Amino acid sequence: MTDTVTTASPLSVNTLARPLVERLLRDADTLGVKARRSEEGVCIVDAGIEAPGSVEAGLLIAQICMGGLGQARLACSEQQGWPTWLEVQTAQPVLACVGSQYAGWSLAASKEETGGKKFFALGSGPARALAVKETLFTDIGYRDHSDAGVLVMEVDRPPPPIIIQKLLRDCGLQAAGLTVILTPTTSPAGTTQVVARVVETALHKVHQLGFDLHSVVGGSGSAPLPAPSPDGVEAMGRTNDAILYGGRVHLSVRCDDAAARQLAQQLPCVNSSDYGRSFADIFKAAGYDFYKIDGALFAPAEVWVSNLQSGNTWHGGAMDMALLMSLWRKEA
Repeated sequence: MTDTVTTASPLSVNTLARPLVERLLRDADTLGVKARRSEEGVCIVDAGIEAPGSVEAGLLIAQICMGGLGQARLACSEQQGWPTWLEVQTAQPVLACVGSQYAGWSLAASKEETGGKKFFALGSGPARALAVKETLFTDIGYRDHSDAGVLVMEVDRPPPPIIIQKLLRDCGLQAAGLTVILTPTTSPAGTTQVVARVVETALHKVHQLGFDLHSVVGGSGSAPLPAPSPDGVEAMGRTNDAILYGGRVHLSVRCDDAAARQLAQQLPCVNSSDYGRSFADIFKAAGYDFYKIDGALFAPAEVWVSNLQSGNTWHGGAMDMALLMSLWRKEA
């Protein structure tokens, strides 16, 4: 696939993310993260394993994940019964969300290869566009050629040397040019950067529905930010629930009205047969197998689709904050 992917955009998500990575390293103490060099010379940033991390670090990592092509910020005002919300915006939704932020690079090593415990992670962020290991890059016609890259992993332990070597080989980088950021979902930074995928979740569903991604020309969204749970499955459940039942996304498109209207109808997660239960419960019922979960579930709760060609806007879905409050809020 590598030879078939061309660069349709002059933008480099790794180059645009580099100043944000430099800020993360420069302000490491303030943001509660720790950086070190691996034996290979790769920069490893701990944003929540042994380091405490922070919501602020998570916001910055979310923008790194978007390849410097999006903004993520907090809205600290009570809405719908919850005090803190994340807001995300991008004028380059396809590159920011699909070409960079999406956690689509499967990275695995057996216990024999690691010399201990088997390892699995989904890589997200700009370095995916250097390795182009996913068919998504053929679909959007994009490949990056930067001499430095950054990858984010939602893991609770550092990647073993065999995974680091694979990253360097597949990305075509020297060790000094690669940064790997580790964000367990049980940490404040991890929870934050996952909830900041609210627009990306919509874009991935758009692609799954067969809608032309290049017709999407702008995106913004919001979702409530839950407290991280110390339990891994519960933490993952909360971040997914934030988007499934509290996520709102507004997409700007250029297409015919019939397609825009259909997108607003089909995009929300209410169309899934699994809708209405906490994600943690759904995941457990599926035997902890993501592939047994109805794919239509992975979408925001509520969407607006504005067609810039006609000026018309359609609305679909609705938030279910009552469900989220029953899961997240305890009465004093």
